[in-house]
Amino acid sequence: MPFSIPAHPEDLLTESYDYDLPEAAIAQVPVHPRDHARLLVIHPHSHHHSYFYDLPHWLRPGDLLVVNNTRVIPARLFARKTSGSQIEILLLEQRSQDTWLALVKPGRRVHVGDTLQLDLGVAAQVLAHDPPTRGRLLRFHWPPDLDFWQLLEQLGELPLPPYITSRNSQPEDYQTIWATQPGSVAAPTAGLHFTPELQTRLEQSGIPMVSITLNIGLGTFRPVEVESIADHVMHREYLQVSPATVEKILKTKAQGGRVIAVGTTSARALESCAHYNQGQLVPWTGHSELFIYPGYRWQVIDGLITNFHLPKSTLLMMISSLVGRQRILALYQEALQHGYRFYSFGDGMLILPDTVQ
Repeated sequence: MPFSIPAHPEDLLTESYDYDLPEAAIAQVPVHPRDHARLLVIHPHSHHHSYFYDLPHWLRPGDLLVVNNTRVIPARLFARKTSGSQIEILLLEQRSQDTWLALVKPGRRVHVGDTLQLDLGVAAQVLAHDPPTRGRLLRFHWPPDLDFWQLLEQLGELPLPPYITSRNSQPEDYQTIWATQPGSVAAPTAGLHFTPELQTRLEQSGIPMVSITLNIGLGTFRPVEVESIADHVMHREYLQVSPATVEKILKTKAQGGRVIAVGTTSARALESCAHYNQGQLVPWTGHSELFIYPGYRWQVIDGLITNFHLPKSTLLMMISSLVGRQRILALYQEALQHGYRFYSFGDGMLILPDTVQ
C-alpha cells in the first residue's frame, strides 16, 4: 500500500507546514551560470553546504538522474470581451486540439457563452465552468491557414510565478536545458540548475540521465486550503514515462545503482506509474492525481534533487514524506540563516538515498 507508514497527527495538518519567509529571500533572477547555485546536501544524520556544480562529487558512478523534459508554454494571454472589458487567460491543460482548461481573471466577468477576442484573428468561446479548478473550458478559433502553437508564441507570455516581480530575467531562464515537450504552465525548477557542462561532467562520471514528461499544471502549485491535508484534492496532470526510461531505471536498480529524481515532478511521475499499476514500474501514459505526503511509502525513487518550496504547499508536504517534516523545516531555517535563495530561481537541495524514510 502506498500510504502504509504511520504519520504523526501533526504531519497531517496544513498549519504544520507553515514557516516565515522574508521577502528578501525570494530569488527574483537566476544565478549565472546556473550551476553556481548553492546546494544543501542532506545525509541521514548530517548535512553539508555545497554548490550545484559539485553534484558529481555527491553522487556515485552507476546512479541515474531522471529529469522532466516538459517545456513551459506562453500560457498567459490577454483578451477582451465584446463589451471592451480586459480579460487575462492562463491556460492550464489542453483537452482537445482546440479546447483548453484555463483560469480567467476577473472570473466574475466571464460567463458561459461569452466570446473572448485576442489579436491576430484568434478568439475563445467560453463553453463551461470547471468547479474543481474555478476555471473555464475555452474553445479557440483561429485563421485556418495559421498554426495555433505559432500564434501562441506571438500572443502569449511565459507565466512567471506571482512572487517573481522582477522583469530582469530572460524567457529562457525559465526553461531547462532539456525542455523539448511543450505543455507546462510552470517550470520543473530543480532542473533549472543544470548546464550542458554539468551534464557532460555527470555523464563522464558514470551518472547518466533519462527523461520523463509531466506537464505541470494547477496540481503542482495549487495551495492547500483545507485543515487536514488528507482532504486536499490534487488537480490531474498529464504524464508520460517511456519504455526506454523504465528499462534504464530497472537496469540501474538491478546493478545496484540509485535512482535520483530531478525535481518533485519527476518524482511524482515515477511514483504515479507504480501507484496506478499495482506497485509495478511500467511504461505508462495518463493523468495523475497522486498526492504524496507523510505516511507515503516511496516505491521507485531513491533520492531527490529539489528547490525550497512555499509554505503549506503540496511540494513541501511531499519532501517532508522523504526525510520528515520537522527536519525539513529546521533545515529551511538554517538555509535562511545561511542566505540561501528560495523558490523557482533559488538554490537547491539534494536528498541523498540513505536519508529517505
